[in-house]
Amino acid sequence: MGNNAAIHPVILGGDAGAYSLARAFHERHGVRSTVVSIRPTPNVAHSTIIDNVVEPRLDDPSVMVELIRRVAAATPGPVIALTCVDWYVRALAEHRARLEDVAVVPYPSVDLLDHVMDKRRFSELCHEIGVPHPRTEVRDGGEPVGDLDLSYPVIAKPGDNTAWQQVSFRGKAKVHLVRDRDELAALLRAAGGAGYRRPMIIQEYVPGDDSQMRIMTTYSDRTGSVRMAWGGHVLLEEHTPGTLGNPAAILTGPLPQVEADARRLVEHLGWTGFANFDVKVDPRTGVGHFLELNPRTGRSNYYLTASGLNPAAFWMADHLTGRWPLMEPSEVLYRIVPGFLLDKYVGDDAVRAAVRRARVVHPLKYRRDLSPRRDTWVRLAELNQVRKFAQYHPVQDPGAAPEEPGPPRSVETVSAEEREVA
Repeated sequence: MGNNAAIHPVILGGDAGAYSLARAFHERHGVRSTVVSIRPTPNVAHSTIIDNVVEPRLDDPSVMVELIRRVAAATPGPVIALTCVDWYVRALAEHRARLEDVAVVPYPSVDLLDHVMDKRRFSELCHEIGVPHPRTEVRDGGEPVGDLDLSYPVIAKPGDNTAWQQVSFRGKAKVHLVRDRDELAALLRAAGGAGYRRPMIIQEYVPGDDSQMRIMTTYSDRTGSVRMAWGGHVLLEEHTPGTLGNPAAILTGPLPQVEADARRLVEHLGWTGFANFDVKVDPRTGVGHFLELNPRTGRSNYYLTASGLNPAAFWMADHLTGRWPLMEPSEVLYRIVPGFLLDKYVGDDAVRAAVRRARVVHPLKYRRDLSPRRDTWVRLAELNQVRKFAQYHPVQDPGAAPEEPGPPRSVETVSAEEREVA
């Protein structure tokens, strides 16, 4: 494909991450994106920089391929197929041969994706190369707990996210904080009874609240050379079951140990493209423990664009132009919650001072994408975070004893629309 015409992104998914990618291309190249979602979502439905295609059968790979080819046939310039969803990453990689004559698919091979998306293999990889990682054991859904060489509470999460998405049971969540052996046994029984017989990853719990979390994103070019690494201090995470763990506020900045370990991981793997890491710092040692590698830009990818590291520039340079721009990152405060709400959760005086100094950015507030209907929804969605945090993660009295971890709430209590809201 040539590069003499404007790039046309085709972005799969309808959440804030999809919007952020469309915004990145619009900011850098002034182009509209086609965003394909299973249902209409407020993130993209009323945007003036997006053509939203609603395709309820998007999870069918044949439908996905045909749709991308149809968009490419109607587009004069080169097409690039993108997503912030693991399942679509794998589907794009698996069906690359059916797309690469009409679209750039900037994701690694299926074998490499499977190596890192399998959380058991990722644990083994971290152990092999000496990257800090919580001690881990594995049980299949429906299997007895048996002898577990970990102290409670523990973290339990699915090893196969695709299979996990296909089952439903009361209390299901993205990640479970499990208090004792009985609770773990009940979770394994419930998962197995619902049809999930794949691995469950049982991990040592690294203590600390949201403020111990870090985020790191790298970009490796097609030769495997790391072209970018940038991250930040996660100040607050979302706590509704459907979006649990997604950053709600990030103060970007240098993270020397985390960056060095992230670079070692992707270089060891021979990784290409973006990789996004979830890391938790142990407050007892100050060491960042890597929890997982996401084979894509994250839902909160706008923190990169706002910091001066627009993802569109890396994809364009690597796959179309060969011209790598000089991009120096700056420190920003990325947030999807109102400032007054964030202020209630940030207790460290030094961090509070840094927050007040930082330039504030919101992924959905874009002055070049304004319409009365969309602007109203974005503002209401931000205020709606107050209700969500009051329900799922209320502010604790500083003098009160720490709350014991409880069982996760059921994802069935959260609507599909809420899971798509930033």
